[in-house]
Amino acid sequence: MSDEEIRKLAAIMFTDMVGYSALSQRDEKLAQELLEEHRRLLREIFPRFNGTEIKTIGDAFLVEFGSALEAAQCAIEIQRTLAHRDADAPADRQIQVRIGVHIGDVVHRGGDVYGDGVNIASRIEPIAGPGGICVSMDVERQIRNALEARFEKLAPTDLKNISVPMDLFRIVLPWETKPAPSKSEIRLRQSGSDKSETGARSRRVFATSFVIILLLAGLLGYQLWRTRNQAAPSKPSGVGEVPVKSIAVLPFENLSEEKANAFFADGVQDQILTDLSQIADLKVISRTSVMQYKSGVARNLREISQQLGVAHVVEGSVQRAANKVRVNAQLIDARNDTHLWAQTYDRDLADVFAIQSEIAKAIAEQLQAKLSPAEKSAIEQRPTSDLTAFDQYTRARTLLLTTSLNISGDKSLLQAIELLNSAVARDGSFHAAFCQLVNAHDQLYAVYADHTPERLAAAETALQRATELRPEAAETHLVRGSHLYFAFRNYKQALSELQTAGAGLPNDPRIPELTGYILRRQGKPQEGLHALEKAVALDPRNASIISQLALSYQNLRRYAEEKVTLERALEITPDDVGLAGNLAAVDLLWHADTASIHQFIDRVRAERPSVLGDAANFWFIGALADRDWMAVCVSAEHRRGSLPVKAGDGLGCGRRG
Repeated sequence: MSDEEIRKLAAIMFTDMVGYSALSQRDEKLAQELLEEHRRLLREIFPRFNGTEIKTIGDAFLVEFGSALEAAQCAIEIQRTLAHRDADAPADRQIQVRIGVHIGDVVHRGGDVYGDGVNIASRIEPIAGPGGICVSMDVERQIRNALEARFEKLAPTDLKNISVPMDLFRIVLPWETKPAPSKSEIRLRQSGSDKSETGARSRRVFATSFVIILLLAGLLGYQLWRTRNQAAPSKPSGVGEVPVKSIAVLPFENLSEEKANAFFADGVQDQILTDLSQIADLKVISRTSVMQYKSGVARNLREISQQLGVAHVVEGSVQRAANKVRVNAQLIDARNDTHLWAQTYDRDLADVFAIQSEIAKAIAEQLQAKLSPAEKSAIEQRPTSDLTAFDQYTRARTLLLTTSLNISGDKSLLQAIELLNSAVARDGSFHAAFCQLVNAHDQLYAVYADHTPERLAAAETALQRATELRPEAAETHLVRGSHLYFAFRNYKQALSELQTAGAGLPNDPRIPELTGYILRRQGKPQEGLHALEKAVALDPRNASIISQLALSYQNLRRYAEEKVTLERALEITPDDVGLAGNLAAVDLLWHADTASIHQFIDRVRAERPSVLGDAANFWFIGALADRDWMAVCVSAEHRRGSLPVKAGDGLGCGRRG
């Protein structure tokens, strides 16, 4: 027997036949007969999902798979096969198994397998229960968007020889009689802590206001809506056949000793992405979506590519030391994990922009993308010659991309403006920095409370400088169109500028996003919907745009599609109470049914009472629809924040008599 040791990452499935030991004591012959049938059935299933049987331990199996998805699919097929078999079998001849699945490090040695992958899979298997499947959080993360199944989060569980409680999930099987929790219930259950309550206010300002207005209008046609035909849900926007020439540039890993250089690594990745996005023959995913996949951690590229709707991904690393820089980049076909191209660049720090251009052109060549002279020139153009200014710009851009509509968003914008002002002070020809300055000032002017002549003048000054530097640049037209929309609501001229910008920025989601908002405001909801669908395809993990797409479906009374789209947004931001409330309100618009709103409010009051004020608008609307005047009174007080918020609040209006 070989003593060679092989270490690798693998998905491990551990199965155990329920009640076998007790049955052996009662009827050894029957127990052996059922055990042999159990082994035969399972061994027929393992190979269909590329499972390798490692060993049999009495009535238990230890099976290894190349991916968590194959392991989960195999587990579901086992339980389906046994459930079908047991449907007509006497109670004493039924075969039930428990299954645990985990993905982790395993060690093959001497014909056996060891490691955390095995230990944890075997310890979570009993938690599954008869006929059930229990998976670890690592498995759930990898398969939740690829597997047609629901997941129920279990309470943190202490496992033997594991130092901290583990988060486990139960796969809810389609044939189970126990009703599975809805996605919104699962999201609220998972987000019980209040540590991210400030961030949970994102997009609430606009989304909630729109819902209130529409719901109040909807109450006038309350009975009419009961008889409205129900539309069948369609495929979520942005989901479809994946183009071959599609790509996502994932965040680069910072290998520098100084961790402060992480922003420099972000800048390198962002510039490569920017260069590629200017190629019309490619589909390139926005940085807002790709920045969610952190560097320095294990990534499931196949899962990421499915979530983003691309065939290829770029990974890389950056190491900066003194006046030298090393950049490594690799292009991967995520559909089959094939490495198509890789290159390492060791250069002087001053050559970093040339490296970015070379990487972008090499990737375009590998994907056989057509590159026009104008696109080639745009890729080769340096954003700035000042590396310090570039670092400040990168920090500011990250702040702008992550700023949400919450009470502290204005502070992030002011910090970004300070960084951008410093960058343009160092390099007065830094066109991209002036464009970002316009965006930051416009957000403060139009969205936050700084609606002052001084803020508007600051945006105008930055726009004027950007126009002087590059009057015909697509980015100049884009930022001018955005400014006309946010600052002046000049829809006609804004659309003209956005259309011009689209020719040079074919992959910028801001263009169809803003176009969609304008068309919607102009009373063209169908055209606006199509534009927002294009924006989501380019920025598929941007919950803000997805929630606006849901609003467009609502305006068109396409409630089934609205519901699916809101669920998709909640997958990305599960703590967002505003989104969860919007999802609960769909049934009122669609079916004139307030039950979902009441269930939503009950969950918030029981599990997250500190955010009840944020959910009170939905409570108020539900109470109005039911003509529950006491609840209307209390919910209105919570909307104003004049009542203490605590779990189990009564529904009395005693203070008003």
